[in-house]
Amino acid sequence: TALQFYEFLFSRRAPKLDKLNYSVLALGDSSYEHFCLTGKEIDERLAELGATQISPRIDCDVDFDELAEQWYSKVEKALEDQGGQQQVSSNVSSSDKITSLYSRTNPFTAEVLENINLNGRGSNKETRHLELLLEGSNLKFEPGDSIGIYAQNDAELVDKLIETLGWDAEEKLSLKDKQVTVRDALLHHYEITVLTKPLLQKLADTFKCEAIHKLLSEENDAMCKDYMENYDLLDAVRDFSLAGVSATEFIPLLRKLPPRLYSVASSYEANPDEVHLTIGAVRYVSGGRERKGVCSTYCAEHIEPGDTLNIYVHRNPNFRLPKDPNIPIIMIGPGTGVAPFRSFLEEREEIGAEGKSWLFFGDQHYVTDFLYQVDWQRWLDNGVLTRMDVAFSRDSVEKVYVQHRMLEKKKELFSWLEEGAVVYVCGDEKNMAKDVHHTLIQIVQEEGNVSEEEAIEYVKELQQQKRYQRDVY
Repeated sequence: TALQFYEFLFSRRAPKLDKLNYSVLALGDSSYEHFCLTGKEIDERLAELGATQISPRIDCDVDFDELAEQWYSKVEKALEDQGGQQQVSSNVSSSDKITSLYSRTNPFTAEVLENINLNGRGSNKETRHLELLLEGSNLKFEPGDSIGIYAQNDAELVDKLIETLGWDAEEKLSLKDKQVTVRDALLHHYEITVLTKPLLQKLADTFKCEAIHKLLSEENDAMCKDYMENYDLLDAVRDFSLAGVSATEFIPLLRKLPPRLYSVASSYEANPDEVHLTIGAVRYVSGGRERKGVCSTYCAEHIEPGDTLNIYVHRNPNFRLPKDPNIPIIMIGPGTGVAPFRSFLEEREEIGAEGKSWLFFGDQHYVTDFLYQVDWQRWLDNGVLTRMDVAFSRDSVEKVYVQHRMLEKKKELFSWLEEGAVVYVCGDEKNMAKDVHHTLIQIVQEEGNVSEEEAIEYVKELQQQKRYQRDVY
């Protein structure tokens, strides 16, 4: 695995690599604090071990296609110059090309068949169940894969940004091989809700803004992180009085609007001409303004049956059902994290899998937030789902989460692990996934009667055997 490779490369056991030629293509997301850090570290470490860099490292953001192609071309030329093998194959979207004409760079226009709010009246949440028609696409997916959706920015936010900057919404811009209006560019093509350090740096330089330079300084690192987490481009324009730069100069500073990924919530084997998704609408207030998740609220507020969405399949080979259908599975997925497990069970029902299955699900309220309750009940009745434990955090004085249910059932859970069960976790990385991980270690330590270090090693071994898989975000 990548983790094993990384740990070995940085260990004392790493060999001298003076006969190795290499080049690194680093993939990352500039909205994260440590942009492409692993790629940078591997690049430096290979050089330290004596390897020869034949082409400079390229760091890619979420819109990586053009840079990746540049990298492949440079590596290919470097190999040609050395008189070596001229076989350099790009794997970018290759799996999609094999099965379909449609891919991340050429999305399929899917008709929306259903768009249903899964939450009951009075819920604090709005979770949408979407059913999309795939007929004619030849798109295939497996449980654990995701669907990428190209949505559009909130029109009201776009209009406020144009007004604040004093631009003409109908002014034409060049975008690749076509002309688009300023409004269309901001609505469909560029990210305006996420601030990143690279963007702030560009704004500071372009507008010669000392206040942004100061925010980006090392001593203000915590303040900068907080600002990026809670504010958007419109805030930055207003807060730092950014003005006097034309749309044609300003807009190219922005990164392309990336697709949003959502776990498939249905089985291709059971429904080959459609795909189901579970999308939680993101809405919150910060800095006196209501904020909206780009894709989630677009789907919740603007998409109705008969409308279309541009989509593609994003494969996830590291989140897969066991090849042996007799192996037990333990699924932990609070909130929308339960989506792939609906796909798992639909698949297991379709193929007649005999292995036991156990689902841990949690949300706020039993009455309004029990997502897919009818499906789970049917699968419990027909034996596709062996057992289910639920945690509704707001239905009791003390908040109860999925990790608490795991601890309550720790003896049985450890028994399943010893029988060879595969554990899956899907959902929030910052809180839930960390808590579940620590709980898993605690259960192994207590029920296995081993030290904390041995329990950590046990869980690490599960990961290396692909018996503990996580899809967290």
